[in-house]
Amino acid sequence: MSDPTTQPKFLPYEERCEVEDFILTEARYADESRYDDWEALLEDDMIYWVPRGVGDFDPNRDISIINDNRSRVATRIRQLKTGTRHSQTPVSPMSRIISNIVITRLSDSEYKVNANFVLHEIAVQSTEIMNIMPGRVEYHIRRRENGFGMFYKKITLINGASAVPTIAYLI
Repeated sequence: MSDPTTQPKFLPYEERCEVEDFILTEARYADESRYDDWEALLEDDMIYWVPRGVGDFDPNRDISIINDNRSRVATRIRQLKTGTRHSQTPVSPMSRIISNIVITRLSDSEYKVNANFVLHEIAVQSTEIMNIMPGRVEYHIRRRENGFGMFYKKITLINGASAVPTIAYLI
């Protein structure tokens, strides 16, 4: 017989749907290069981190593929919106699949969401190669007056320790 204190605590259905809708909307905005809509989802204390692979990495100690605070994310988005970031001119068509969503309540208004993803990107600006990036993503979001805001996104590419193609877009 299992110990009931170790069983997962599931969110009420409507609350779970709200959180999942936010995560899927965030992914759609990134896929469609809707930079203003995507940026509107961010909180001022946002951290956007892509470690260099699977492992016990510390963003303050170890080299990362991306390690941006809110200000750096804003700079990245401004660059993408200029139309002169040649690694994204024209913009790459992208599509991601998100699955295995697990939601944990951190407080009355904050949640941690873990999921698996696969991102498909066609590098139309150069090689026309289809890049496939599988991995895991961890989001931290908080309830706002009008929905949710994201204050942490960690993307762990399962091939992140190997050479990865340019990531000049929102992953």
